Amino acid sequence: MRKQNFNDKLIARLKTNPDFVDESGELLPAAVKDHAWKLDHNLIKLLLSDPEIKSTFFDEIDGHWVFNHNTFINYITDKNFLANSYTRFRNKIGLNIGDKFLRERGEVSLVWPYKDCVLEGGQTKEEEKRKEIFFNETLAQDEINRLFDPKVLTNWKRHTADGEQEVEEIQRDENGIIRENLIIKGNNLIALHTLKQQFRGQVKVIYIDPPYNTGTDSFGYNDSFNHSSWLTFMKNRLEVAREFLKDDGIILIHIDDQEMHYLKLVADDIFGRDNFIATVPRKTRSGKSDVPYKLSQDFDWMLMYTRGASKKDNLFQRDVSRKYYKTPDFPDDEWRLSDLTTQRTIYERPNSNFTLVNPRNGEGFPVNPNRCWGITKDSVDEYLKKGKIVFPGDYDFLNIQRPAMRVFKSEDIGKTAYVSSDFLNQVMDELLKSMVNRKGTDEIVDIFGRKAFSYPKNELLMQRIIEYITKEGDIVLDFHLGSGTTAAVAHKMSRQYIGIEQMDYAETLPVERLKKVIAGEQGGISETVNWQGGGDFIYCELMPYNQAYMDKIQTAQSAEELVALWQDIAENSFLNWYVNEETPQKAIDDFIAIDNLEAQKHCLVELLDKNQLYVNLSEIEDADFAVSAEDKVLNEKFYGHSH
Repeated sequence: MRKQNFNDKLIARLKTNPDFVDESGELLPAAVKDHAWKLDHNLIKLLLSDPEIKSTFFDEIDGHWVFNHNTFINYITDKNFLANSYTRFRNKIGLNIGDKFLRERGEVSLVWPYKDCVLEGGQTKEEEKRKEIFFNETLAQDEINRLFDPKVLTNWKRHTADGEQEVEEIQRDENGIIRENLIIKGNNLIALHTLKQQFRGQVKVIYIDPPYNTGTDSFGYNDSFNHSSWLTFMKNRLEVAREFLKDDGIILIHIDDQEMHYLKLVADDIFGRDNFIATVPRKTRSGKSDVPYKLSQDFDWMLMYTRGASKKDNLFQRDVSRKYYKTPDFPDDEWRLSDLTTQRTIYERPNSNFTLVNPRNGEGFPVNPNRCWGITKDSVDEYLKKGKIVFPGDYDFLNIQRPAMRVFKSEDIGKTAYVSSDFLNQVMDELLKSMVNRKGTDEIVDIFGRKAFSYPKNELLMQRIIEYITKEGDIVLDFHLGSGTTAAVAHKMSRQYIGIEQMDYAETLPVERLKKVIAGEQGGISETVNWQGGGDFIYCELMPYNQAYMDKIQTAQSAEELVALWQDIAENSFLNWYVNEETPQKAIDDFIAIDNLEAQKHCLVELLDKNQLYVNLSEIEDADFAVSAEDKVLNEKFYGHSH
């Protein structure tokens, strides 16, 4: 079942040209390189004849394919691809970014080992801190392509107020966009690539609370990456997440001081520095923290980016409760006060540099030299005639020292207010009486009767984020779903949501929480939004293949169990290309002689092909994977075409 890898395919294709082989039929890299430098038409035609080779070494420009001979020459030179050696190339990882060496780039770049790699990040159990798998983007492009191919979805369930039901249809809108709440279990990087074709450019807000990489958190997922591994882990996932956002969509990445400043540079590179919105503080406690720092660490942060909203767009909206006055002089319209000055200076607007005179008593009010009036000298009479200016002493119930602008309620209708970057601190003020982090924990305890998750975010926090950025029907994505707070709040607020969770608690935590939401649970924001229950969501999983063996290896209790697994694996799974599929008795004896269960597990994990953890959609008809007829129908409906 093993496919020909990219390297073998390229060599075989090049060998079809007699100019590129010696008398014994072996490839001559020097001849290939020489023809590449000359932009030889026969070589180019040969490379264009295979879609995968074409996409690797050619760039598409306005419908035309242009040979990137530098990439091709670097590949056959640096990779030492005939010997399949990674060593030489690995020494160069990170020295160039975006096809340019560092000395050729004008901007600041964050460089780390494995920046040009994909980190698979396949942990599924809290106690499993397995060695992370890297695929280099040049050396292993074919492996990466297979890793990112859409996967078969299985174990479909629709959860409703009437209980669990079979999934029969996938609801779509008039534009063909899926309109279902989705909870998907599986590796979040692979799941994102699986979903991207269906939801590219459709998501309004992404909120993620990834591992902070402190090494001390009780975060369910791996929280003790090597620093450079963590940066690669985040980069891979943010790159594909960007594809989901609308142009005016917003991503919020929750993080603490440990990695925040490095993450900012990575996110700048992915989303564009001009698309950075703010670093939003979140106060995490009301008292001093019990940690060995000179300063109490009382805050964490959210980095906020848009994909590409116009600078004129007001991305944040909320209804504002304003105090209006009803007075006899304006019986048909209530009014409020607003600042009559602007942040511009008198030097920027000289026509707004004047003394404003109260016509009732002749009192003059000079302009503030650090600001200027919001009206011009020529427009004063018009504003006075409309009653738009309120002076000190005009009303006994007002205590103002300077003239102010009168804004009528009729003028406010349909308008939204700008949101300050401290909007979360306004939320925090409401929560600090019961401790911010404990508030989320208390909500989990109320739902499950126990502390089922460490450091869950509270529902009020997510309510403010969702109400300020989205409207009903918008899509919310969280691919580090955890305890399911994002999905629970989105459900109560009538937003469509996509939640991805790869840990084994996907069904016991977020799914169970959402079932309680549908049933009408009254915790969190339920009372505030008058939640009465209802709605539904679909749960499904990336169909495991080698992932199933990974799980069995991790739960094995003896060497005998592992030997039986080994024999099963050799017959029925995808192995790494260098592994002998036979299991001679001597190898088994040597394996048992290791006499260390964890070391034995590690050996078996190394046998498995890590980019065949799940079944590729393109292989849905392969009898070896035994995809059910029902799953085939639902995958066709989900992906929108036959296979």
